[in-house]
Amino acid sequence: MQNKHIEHPEDSILTGDLSVLDWFSEPDSIISTKIDGAPAIVWGRNPANGKFFVGTKSVFNKVKIKINHSHEEIDANHEGQVALILHACFDNLPRTKSIIQGDFIGFGNTDTFRPNTITYIFDEIVDQNIVIAPHTIYNALEDLRDAYAFPLSSKLISTRECLFVQPEAYLHPYREDLADMCKFAKQMSTLCEFVTDRKAKEIKKEINACIREDRPIVEDEIAEKCDCDINLLRLWKLMSSIKLDMWHYIQEDAEISCMIGDEPALHEGYVIHNQFGSFKVVDREAFSCANFNNDKFSCAS
Repeated sequence: MQNKHIEHPEDSILTGDLSVLDWFSEPDSIISTKIDGAPAIVWGRNPANGKFFVGTKSVFNKVKIKINHSHEEIDANHEGQVALILHACFDNLPRTKSIIQGDFIGFGNTDTFRPNTITYIFDEIVDQNIVIAPHTIYNALEDLRDAYAFPLSSKLISTRECLFVQPEAYLHPYREDLADMCKFAKQMSTLCEFVTDRKAKEIKKEINACIREDRPIVEDEIAEKCDCDINLLRLWKLMSSIKLDMWHYIQEDAEISCMIGDEPALHEGYVIHNQFGSFKVVDREAFSCANFNNDKFSCAS
């Protein structure tokens, strides 16, 4: 898939793309755990010049590109905490010929990290200088602007300077109950009037406002406010419930404890990839609500 934002499955149907209905039950799927780190770090070999670089997701920008091949370029392109983190990553990430993206978890010499909303507690003190959760690998022959993303299926080897964290998850391949619900959703979709990309952004903005403000997502209110088909919102809600049912088919690695505030929590969610696409499985009304209202949220990109 081309480098782009990974959607929630329920959001993808607003414009009439129903491929996600097959995605839910495809047995040949790859699953990876989403870690709630910040900022996103991209590093590796720049195909344009062969040099090692580090950066944020701004390395993929079409216009204002920020690729850092040296500490001097980091200072020119970034400031504050992001610059501090990138300097540490430039010094401590192992050199590689690949292009990899991960989430920054924190600096070492502790067992507790809160990079964003979730607090992660390790079994022992981390001796490495930095902790990174890698999750995506890119293929780019000539230029990062044309990079294609793939889920990182292999384990990266930690070094004395850098600890790579890749919690394992298992997705049960047979999900007949989801397939049955998706058949019903396909029938329901014949009653829906789908919208343009622009209108879909407006609808998603209103849905996210409800989540942020901890308000119920009421179909008729959003349909009236966004001037869209109420059946489309009903389909969205059905898709959201199918996504939550998917959690019953996932088993996760419990070696790292997760907390939100003083309460035990699960990992942020998962990214699942198969022939029908890549989507993220996140409990929006639980995790995303906390994430929206976290004072560190602006650093998450």
